[in-house]
Amino acid sequence: MKLRFNCLLLCMLAVACKPPRMETFEKNRDIPRSQWTIDNKQSFELELAPEDTAFYYNMYINVRHTDAYPYSNLWLLVGTQLPGDSTSAIRRIELPLADTYGKWLGSGVDDIYEHRIPIQQNAILPKPGTYRFTFEQNMRQNPLPEMLSVGLRIEKAAPRK
Repeated sequence: MKLRFNCLLLCMLAVACKPPRMETFEKNRDIPRSQWTIDNKQSFELELAPEDTAFYYNMYINVRHTDAYPYSNLWLLVGTQLPGDSTSAIRRIELPLADTYGKWLGSGVDDIYEHRIPIQQNAILPKPGTYRFTFEQNMRQNPLPEMLSVGLRIEKAAPRK
């Protein structure tokens, strides 16, 4: 009886110690003094386990700014470095922050607005290991005023077939 209990306890402990699979990754970084300079690249690292490569992922950029942000959009250079690669693939993307009438698209409290903008749906992260994503503001104004934070959200969408 005592042997059975010890075996059961050992099995439960082994299952409890298994690292959880990634369901959602989300990190946000504050912009110093709310002035985003071109040389201030925001970097995010995601560690993907082998079993997590069997899923599609939805990717979002989180942006927080004040009501005094002077533009209706945000241009970013987004770098993606796959595990084992020494260089990043970089693409330039535009994030709409306001509609054509100047109304902010995100949710707002007082004079702070937050946006979660999809940048890729059903993305494939093919290899286990460390993925690195970098965001660099690519607007004409430097520093870019009234930017409070920027972040990355990656959520599991569906199993790959």
